Amino acid sequence: MSAPQAEVALEDRIAKKAGVPVDDVRDVFAAYGLPLVVTPARARPLRLHRLRLAGERTGDVQPGPFDTPLYFSEGLTAFVASNFRGKSSVLELVTWCLRGTWRDALQTRVRHWLRHVDLDATVAGTPMAFRLDLEEGEIVSAVVLTGPDITALEEVRVPDPRRGITPLLRAASTASYAEQIAGLMLGRMDLQPLLNSRKETSTTTHGWPAYFGAIYLPTGADKPLMGDVMTDGLPGRLLQVFLDLPAAAALTRVKTVRDVRVAGNKARRKEAEAAAAARTTERNRLQDELGKAQELLASLSPIGTSDVSLVDLAHTAMDLAQAVADAQDVWEEADRTFRRARTERQHAAKLLNDVTESATARLLFHGLNPTSCPRCDQTIDDERRREERQAHTCAVCAREVVGDDEDPQAVTAEAETRLEATTAAEEAAKTEREQARTEVRRLTGQLEEAQAELRRAQSAADLPARLAAHEAVLRLEGALSVLEAPQETPPDEAEEKAIRILDAAASLLDGDSKATAAKLFEEINDEIASLATGFGVPSLQSVSIDRAARLKIYPVGSAQEWFQGQTAGAKLRLRVAVAIALLRIGRRNGVSTHPGLLLIDSPKSEEMQSADAHKLFRELAAVAADSELQVLLTTADFDLANATLPKDTIRQAAEGAPLW
Repeated sequence: MSAPQAEVALEDRIAKKAGVPVDDVRDVFAAYGLPLVVTPARARPLRLHRLRLAGERTGDVQPGPFDTPLYFSEGLTAFVASNFRGKSSVLELVTWCLRGTWRDALQTRVRHWLRHVDLDATVAGTPMAFRLDLEEGEIVSAVVLTGPDITALEEVRVPDPRRGITPLLRAASTASYAEQIAGLMLGRMDLQPLLNSRKETSTTTHGWPAYFGAIYLPTGADKPLMGDVMTDGLPGRLLQVFLDLPAAAALTRVKTVRDVRVAGNKARRKEAEAAAAARTTERNRLQDELGKAQELLASLSPIGTSDVSLVDLAHTAMDLAQAVADAQDVWEEADRTFRRARTERQHAAKLLNDVTESATARLLFHGLNPTSCPRCDQTIDDERRREERQAHTCAVCAREVVGDDEDPQAVTAEAETRLEATTAAEEAAKTEREQARTEVRRLTGQLEEAQAELRRAQSAADLPARLAAHEAVLRLEGALSVLEAPQETPPDEAEEKAIRILDAAASLLDGDSKATAAKLFEEINDEIASLATGFGVPSLQSVSIDRAARLKIYPVGSAQEWFQGQTAGAKLRLRVAVAIALLRIGRRNGVSTHPGLLLIDSPKSEEMQSADAHKLFRELAAVAADSELQVLLTTADFDLANATLPKDTIRQAAEGAPLW
């Protein structure tokens, strides 16, 4: 089936399983950059040719400048030297060049010795020259070159376009080199970053360094069967990628996207539910507070005037107080008017009496009738008035009053008229005074009622308290009007559809992977058991590995065991057996698998007996020569290496001397 046909078939299968149009499948996969084409990976062999180390060694062991080239065999290469003489550093420096970062095992003092590190390698068929310039243990300049063949690159450290030698990357720092190598190697090895959903809310990405863990085998005490990271299911993912199970990388990405999207959908729904619950709680709280505020306002309302505000009551009382004051002024003025009218009436009555009885009074009728001397203000007393009537002398100046009393009746009549007028005026003033007094009493009564009503209202709370209560009621009513009751959140149809599509894709890809794995794993199990037996794993009857890289061990005549329960030496031999089995089965079935490079540091130190070590070394040399496998091996046991390995595979330093 061609790639376009496979693409159509896969998207049709997903669309049918999810119950959606094919275009929807394409849209979802395109949105996340997911592949709809399941194609075999390219071959990814990794071969080392030469390592050059140059710098200046300090310390007690052969201090001074060095410039050492080390060449690797096609199959197994053993680096043999005494402990702490540089054999492990060879593996660590190869790792730094290829992985982009050094491991903790690379000693700081060793890095500080180095000025140049050159590695020549073939990566998935591409010749590459890794050139690092170091100062104080850090990269100050780095370049990765490529050329027509590996031989042309051997002595070259800078680009030479005339010879077809060009740079693939340049870096000016340790961090920059690490970042660029990760991208370069993933691309050249046809590998995708390994994604993993973290707590279903985010993704964790494992790049090229995680893959390199399947090349540089961990120590025997470590837990993973493949790689050097146990978390995020990485051992199983490395196994599936290097066995090239159909769409292993795509399946991982689809599952990760699906998990994150499902978690995001759940989180949004929970958030919406939480928001609705919070809104309901808030509305209930506001309702409760509004009820309490209304009760408080009712308790502060004046008795009988629940519909009248305290402000209105206060204004009414103030208006009535002013009206009472004005009415009091009117009454007082009316009272003064009445008193004047009464005085005038009394004077008119007296005058009538005087003019009736006294001719002198009749003579003086039209004159002044002062109450005091106009010059000295001395009061004219009753004695002077009596003298005026009896002796006919002026009450002011005491002179005798003389004249003719020509018309006593006219004077008397005029006096009577004046008395009638003043009496009428007195009666009118009295009436007005009584009316004013009635109005004062009426308004005073109203004022007293208003003040009593205001006092009754203020006896429950003062005006600021009621205003505050009224404001609280209005505020709470406004808050409730804005905070609407929560509505049920409808499902996001687009999100639900995308999750269905991703679920269907994950299910189909997982099924395809399982189907292929079922055919391959039987061969892999037999190969692992055969290799492990040859490497000296004792009493091994069979093994069973699954897609999660969990390895079951079936010893002869004993119960089933797990990989994690084996000794450190057995773990190391089983790891080597798994890597070689992947390589062999992959080659046998025509699928791209493990890069075919293994770095093994001091295997004899992994609780391994001499006989087992001899067997492992011999078998490794034989398998490497037969399986297109390149193995870099280190040991401090000179006798072991020389007794078990071909001479051309050994790179040996004199005992006690540095390897480089």
